[in-house]
Amino acid sequence: MNRADRSPMGFTEFVGFIAACMALNALAIDVMLPALPMLHADFSLTDPNQAQAVIGVYLLGMGASQLVYGPLSDRYGRRPVLIGGLIVFAVAGMLSSLTDSFATLLAARLLQGVGAGAPRVIAVSLARDKYSGAQMGKVMSLAMMVFMAVPILAPSMGQLILLVAPWRWAFGALVIAGAAVLTWTLLRLQESLPEEHRRAISPRAIFGAYRITLTTRTSVGYMLALGLVVGGHMSFITSAQQIFVDVFDVGRSFTLLFAAVAVAMAVAAFTNSRLVHRFGMRRLSLTGLVTLIVLNVIHLGLALSGNETLLAFMLLQGGSVFVFGFLASNLNTLAMEPLGHVAGTASSMIGFFSTVTGALIGLMVGHLFNGSVSPLVGAYVVLGSLALVTVYYTERPAPTLAA
Repeated sequence: MNRADRSPMGFTEFVGFIAACMALNALAIDVMLPALPMLHADFSLTDPNQAQAVIGVYLLGMGASQLVYGPLSDRYGRRPVLIGGLIVFAVAGMLSSLTDSFATLLAARLLQGVGAGAPRVIAVSLARDKYSGAQMGKVMSLAMMVFMAVPILAPSMGQLILLVAPWRWAFGALVIAGAAVLTWTLLRLQESLPEEHRRAISPRAIFGAYRITLTTRTSVGYMLALGLVVGGHMSFITSAQQIFVDVFDVGRSFTLLFAAVAVAMAVAAFTNSRLVHRFGMRRLSLTGLVTLIVLNVIHLGLALSGNETLLAFMLLQGGSVFVFGFLASNLNTLAMEPLGHVAGTASSMIGFFSTVTGALIGLMVGHLFNGSVSPLVGAYVVLGSLALVTVYYTERPAPTLAA
């Protein structure tokens, strides 16, 4: 089927497609959460926290690979790069399901992350190719709303798989999901980057595009803030299974409780799509960061005083996740806003930084787990405060040299 034979996606299908590309990453992370104890047992790991590495290495692979996918998509177009990444994602999922070595599993997960970098970069690039400003913010918010259904459903899906099959079949679900998005791409996606807007792939052109990205003050500031916010969220993801099971002793109810917390992100994304035109992304981002800090200062006080309960954790963590639903789309869109002429490269740099930063912070906080929620909540306070200071200085007028 050639390009002329594919009718363009309507707005609703386009939002759904962007959401599906983003959802692959959430599925690849969250479907594994119920299986972490089984990985610890099957591979005879010495420390239960070691099993979290299947999440961390995936995120590292996804983050690093985006530096390559951005320039490639700016040169060859969005569609072929997305197709290649989806094939790598599916093949790596198959390899993950067949391995008998934890080291090999980590290598396969790293490769799967490399494949997942393509839909992460291309999703944002497609949105920026077609829209800008508040309209792009609306598209990303609606996509986030659909995408947020995955964290709600994926752990329960993983738990259902474990009830009837070994943990290896969780990776089989990822193969099926990758193949489904690949089929959708082949049948329906038109190229969004015209030939005349493509950039050379020479080292000079690549580094020139990265230079533009890294010297655009507002983009760098919002990218830094996004990385810190993602770090807080990844800290929750890596610690969630141990917090629910070890701290609150909820057993298999973990997946349902995790889903209940994750609902907050979907609600936030929908709410943001309604509010972004009225209040603007900057105002919503600042309000969200202040709210995140206040919520977690209260939460940290409860935890340190010994008054932590499951209900309190659900409400306060749900509030933090709700705020993340606002911040993720707004900060990402604000970082991309001045960089439409290098959208692929800019998306790759922003994705690389936020993903790798988030993964490293998440791994660090996850390894600090000590049988309480204090490391997680303390991390939220510190990261939220740093992000707020970063946004504040980003919003200030750039200093000028005296004449």
